[in-house]
Amino acid sequence: MNKKHFIIALIMVLAAFSRLIPHPPNFTPLTAIALFGGIYLSDKTLAYLMPIIIMLFSDIFLGFSSISLFVYFSFIIISYIGIKSKKPAIQNIILSSIVFFIVSNFGVWILGYPKTLEGFVRCYTLAIPFFRNSLLGDLFYSGIMILSYNLSSKYLLNISK
Repeated sequence: MNKKHFIIALIMVLAAFSRLIPHPPNFTPLTAIALFGGIYLSDKTLAYLMPIIIMLFSDIFLGFSSISLFVYFSFIIISYIGIKSKKPAIQNIILSSIVFFIVSNFGVWILGYPKTLEGFVRCYTLAIPFFRNSLLGDLFYSGIMILSYNLSSKYLLNISK
């Protein structure tokens, strides 16, 4: 692993550890980790795998849920957004938050609600209050991770962009 990939992986792993400290519901680095990896990792296989591996390890400590597969699938889509965008942008963070909301709550609907239009609407309606914290967490952690990478590449590693 080269220096650039090492610092990117380190930032992603450090962000993942923040899941283990007390935090508001859904205010986590998960979406930011997937987007960040997609943007900065030049190895695209690694960009898809890192968020999944990080989630698997943190879920060992926090527990797996019935919607884990939907959550992991959302990270694949979010990594793709990062790969295609190739640069950090507020609209990509917001799009990633929306993708996570749609995919993960689809899993909640499939696994826990009646398979009716009413069940679908109820599931997503009840999830709306959680979206606020998800979006705030995605913006916060994306900002911290991008700033950390930019500062480390500029001052510590002399990595050219």
